[in-house]
Amino acid sequence: MIKIGILGKIGSGKSYISKLFGCPVFNADEEVIRIYKKDKKCFNKIKKKLPKYVHSFPIKKNELQSAILDNQKNLFKINKIVHPIVRNKMKKFLIINSNKKMVVLDIPLLLENKLNKKNYILIYVNAKKKQILKRLKLRKNYNSNILKKLEKTQLKLEKKRKKSDFIINNNFKRNTVKKSVKLILKKILK
Repeated sequence: MIKIGILGKIGSGKSYISKLFGCPVFNADEEVIRIYKKDKKCFNKIKKKLPKYVHSFPIKKNELQSAILDNQKNLFKINKIVHPIVRNKMKKFLIINSNKKMVVLDIPLLLENKLNKKNYILIYVNAKKKQILKRLKLRKNYNSNILKKLEKTQLKLEKKRKKSDFIINNNFKRNTVKKSVKLILKKILK
């Protein structure tokens, strides 16, 4: 099975591009949202670590944001609880899709959490800062301070770019991006 890891800055269009490959996609951000909504064990662990901030189930994003804004260490506490759950979900995803020719892993901290293996094909999604910021401001829970704290936990973008096998320049124009994905797919499937 070919495993493709999608890398890039928050808001660069990784999730959109992941879907263009036409194969099963594991989206870690979507998994985290499901975990916050449905995983009572996770809620209890986070509530125990952050009783001042987390009050009721399902976990509310604004409560977690308050905890992170008050103290960067709270982000690490949350990640220590959530990341192993996401890792297990990814393992299940890979087992369920083991008969597929190819899968895409849309995991923001793929490299940081050492989830990638040597045989993974890494694709870096590059986009202009102005376009990213414009898109991020449209998101419901956009908070530039939270964004800065999240980015501090990530590898420098230049390192991610250097580790990548391919780069997609996302200009947020569908046809151009689709052509880039098709070209990369041809090379991968050779």
